Amino acid sequence: MKFINPKVDYAFKKIFGSHQSEKILISFLNAIIYDGEKIIESLTIVNPFNPGQIISFKDTYLDVKAVLVDGSIVVIEMQVARMTAFNKRVAYNLAKAYANQLDKGEKYPLLNPAIAVTITDFILFKTTDDAINKFVFQEETKKLECLDKELRLIFVELPKFKKTLSELQGLKDKWIYFLKEAASLDGIPESLGEVVEIEQALNIANFINMSPEELEVVENRGIAMQDERGRIAYAEQLGEARGIVKGEAIGIVKGEAIGIVKGETKGRLSQTIALVKVLITQRFGEVSEGISNQIEDLPMADLEDLVQVFLSFDRMADLENWLQERLRANFE
Repeated sequence: MKFINPKVDYAFKKIFGSHQSEKILISFLNAIIYDGEKIIESLTIVNPFNPGQIISFKDTYLDVKAVLVDGSIVVIEMQVARMTAFNKRVAYNLAKAYANQLDKGEKYPLLNPAIAVTITDFILFKTTDDAINKFVFQEETKKLECLDKELRLIFVELPKFKKTLSELQGLKDKWIYFLKEAASLDGIPESLGEVVEIEQALNIANFINMSPEELEVVENRGIAMQDERGRIAYAEQLGEARGIVKGEAIGIVKGEAIGIVKGETKGRLSQTIALVKVLITQRFGEVSEGISNQIEDLPMADLEDLVQVFLSFDRMADLENWLQERLRANFE
């Protein structure tokens, strides 16, 4: 027994958005939105997926939309790869679902809450290990909620869910495991089969219940999904490589510049020491090892001062006294 991958948008729409999927969707939303509590008892799937319908390969956005019994609107989307302005698209879809409830001239009290449930096969929030994160409007510093949860964003990050089949606890764990691992199952595990709605979802996802045309669409969209992931991964790697090259180039330039400065400074120091020794030799004869060592210990500023005052020395003792005073001053 093999199952189609629910992370493929076509499969996701078929499993959660078909005419026969209402109970499946109720169970799933109760698990994700209400932590397994049976808050949602009924809903209506908007524009349900027709089991015999073959969606064009050009269709790139297959969400599931439902209206709850209290009028709340829920938009559910599976996203397997990052895309440009993804966060903006999520916000736009939620705002659009909320605003589109009113026809021209209708009053605001007719508006019902809207919830966007977004399932990602990549990590969005790196500062938390929680697989499910829920957001409402809050005051920035005091965290006071406003708008009475009129607009809610719920994200499910599949890569953060690490539990094995034997570790599953509760409805929420089992539905997330289904989304993440269904394609790797070779049968219906007992712990998943205990939930009637998950068993029904697996039966819908069963290869044997798919037409050849549907299987072809699922395969093609799965390939497209992997290609998109590959393009994104390549772009990220290319960006990293360019960053490394740029960083290395900057490092080389900076290193060469520092090396030149250091080299020039060291070269200038050596030249000045040699000049002082030549002056001493020409004026007083051979330079002793002690004088030579003292001169080599002088900083550049002192050597330049020595060149300026050297012609005022009448004898070697004058030079020795000057050196002693300058060395003493440097150590104080």
